[in-house]
Amino acid sequence: MNTIIQRYIFKELQPPFIISLAFFSFIFIITQMNVITGYLVSYQIGIGTVALLLAYAMPYFLQFVIPMSVMLSALLTFLRMSGDLEIVALKASGVSVGRLLPPVLLFGLGGAILTAGITIYASPMCFKATKKLLYEMAKANIDAGLKPRQFIDTFKDVVLYINDIDRETRTLSNILIEDNRSARVSSTVVAPRGRLFFDPELLAVRLQLLDGAIYQVSLDDRRVNRVEFKSYDIRLDVKRNMVGLGQKSTNVKEMGLNQLYRYIYKQKRAKPNYNALKEWHKKFSLPAASLVMALLGMPLGITARSAKRAYGIGLGLGFFLLYYIMLSVGWMLAESGLYPPVVGMWAPNFVCGTIGVVLLARAVSEKPVMLPSMPKWLRNRRWLRSR
Repeated sequence: MNTIIQRYIFKELQPPFIISLAFFSFIFIITQMNVITGYLVSYQIGIGTVALLLAYAMPYFLQFVIPMSVMLSALLTFLRMSGDLEIVALKASGVSVGRLLPPVLLFGLGGAILTAGITIYASPMCFKATKKLLYEMAKANIDAGLKPRQFIDTFKDVVLYINDIDRETRTLSNILIEDNRSARVSSTVVAPRGRLFFDPELLAVRLQLLDGAIYQVSLDDRRVNRVEFKSYDIRLDVKRNMVGLGQKSTNVKEMGLNQLYRYIYKQKRAKPNYNALKEWHKKFSLPAASLVMALLGMPLGITARSAKRAYGIGLGLGFFLLYYIMLSVGWMLAESGLYPPVVGMWAPNFVCGTIGVVLLARAVSEKPVMLPSMPKWLRNRRWLRSR
């Protein structure tokens, strides 16, 4: 009988988990619509490439959402069982609350294994694949960022204004360039026309300006020089502006477990890299959060009555919000080195796990769970009916 009950609970945990995961994934896609629109407009890419970018971004999102879905699954399952008096019937049959715990822990362990696979393997691979895809997009559409009648500041220390662009012949008209790449001289280049050349391999833009003038201002003595020209070439290096696409050294987010360990050990001899240490502990603390959240959601669902179902869900979401606030604060403090990254990444699990153990122990011993009372205005049914 106990095996049948545990199978029943494990089966009941699955639909809320799938629904929660699908719901939060949909929310993630909605929040990314602005980024998707930017890619469509700036790089003129197809829907297939956009879908690929979203697929690459999903693992980073899922490593935070899976623990939340596990908690909501346990909370909603036991809220329903409590509201339908199934928990009361099980207790009357001699089944203690402790005997209902194994399927919940097993389900949380499954969520932990899934999250571990994402944090250790899928997330670094997708992060690297995203950088490669964006890099290829930039090479294929390097001229898409140049827009007429707009001040373009995507190039470092250079502001560019072009009145009109002929995309077919790549000719420009009425060009203004503010060049501050020199530490001592500020240059303003004005030309009525010019031509555009691209080097996709070197990620460079070469502007050939015709029949224009250069106004140079010395920043030391404020003298102004004017130089006229028939032809003047200016080179704009796009690669310098692609730091986000990985043109610097390898990011710790794209390192595998072994590579990250060797990197931390190498840096430890000189100066500890707090960002790498934070990434290392995050790969294990986030999977452990699935077990912690399952352990916390079960007693919250058992102790809530059907009349307080909405309040029980609110408490669960409140505890979940507490966990991620602590995780975010620990994340920032760990990166700054104010305290060890191991504390910042594992403290939320310890706090929420302790709360879950206390609540579960009181539920097993049939003691009332000491939770914040429902606000008076929420208990007032007359107020609800008047609304």
